[in-house]
Amino acid sequence: MTQNTPLSPHFRPPVDERQRVLSVEQLKTLGVSPARAAAQYRTGGPWQQPLPGVYVLHPGPPTGEERLRSALLYVGRRRTVPAQGGPARATGYGEAMVTGPAALALHGFSLVPPLGSLGRIDVLVPRNRRLRSVRYVRVVRTTELPSPEQLAGLPVAPVARALADAVSGLGDTAAVRLLLTEAVRGGHCEPAAVVRELNRSKLLDRPHIVNAVDSLLAEGRALAESRLYDMVRTYDLPEPLWNVDLRLPGGPHLGGVDAYWPDQAVAVELDSRAPLHSTLDGDLRQEGHDAEWYGCAAEREHLERLGVTVVHVTPRKLRVAAEQQATVVRTALMAAADREPAAYVVVLPR
Repeated sequence: MTQNTPLSPHFRPPVDERQRVLSVEQLKTLGVSPARAAAQYRTGGPWQQPLPGVYVLHPGPPTGEERLRSALLYVGRRRTVPAQGGPARATGYGEAMVTGPAALALHGFSLVPPLGSLGRIDVLVPRNRRLRSVRYVRVVRTTELPSPEQLAGLPVAPVARALADAVSGLGDTAAVRLLLTEAVRGGHCEPAAVVRELNRSKLLDRPHIVNAVDSLLAEGRALAESRLYDMVRTYDLPEPLWNVDLRLPGGPHLGGVDAYWPDQAVAVELDSRAPLHSTLDGDLRQEGHDAEWYGCAAEREHLERLGVTVVHVTPRKLRVAAEQQATVVRTALMAAADREPAAYVVVLPR
């Protein structure tokens, strides 16, 4: 049998280029036996077999997207359901999803090479899947599969998870910092989500990643402050006092706030904290984090008891719902006239 052996008379090569990558099981449902499929990719034949059990139905090099689809077919054991009056219909790639640099490329990261230039494609699967990495496919196992996003018709890991899998293979702080910074500056996700995923992936015991995370949190804080400034000015809120400490006259420190309107006794507190990571001194860090959290909550409650309205906002709310947050602040400012006068507090630069 050669590549010139006729295929099944019922087989019609897909017109859609996105369907020109098929598994041996899918081809069988279309009337092409494994032996006939194998004959089509031998030297000089019109097909290719980039991965075991997966065929690309044209002779030229696979495109970046075709390599992704072939990787998912190899790992995900894609199933098909015969469609009435037509070719078999794909039902999905199982639980497999693209992760790592390939996923970041699909999410639009500029620092990641184009799909066609990537030498490796990471595919995330449940830990109990017995698969081996082969050729350009690296199998990444996990006990906690995230919900995939659909990009270009493919299941793709969310940005935070894809970042964790991408930086796990990087060995220097600068490279990790660049990727994490693009995630935040590009609005792909918030620093807290990145830190949670790095912690879940047990990557925060690596000093070069911890150093990059410290820079990420500082970057995230600065970006969130900038969005807070933009919110006030874009939606014509009165100009507040920025980044101040509040104290009772001659008394204790009441806490720092990011914006304060003294005439209305309204404060905005920006929560850009992220869960602290488990490093070698993780217990001490977590204990300090818990103390900081309870300290902030106590300060906020003390301010409320003194008649100061504290509006709590997060970086994500400022990014996706700035107008809504501006309405919340404006409502608090307008309600000041109906409240009991707040206690007098001293305002100091922070």
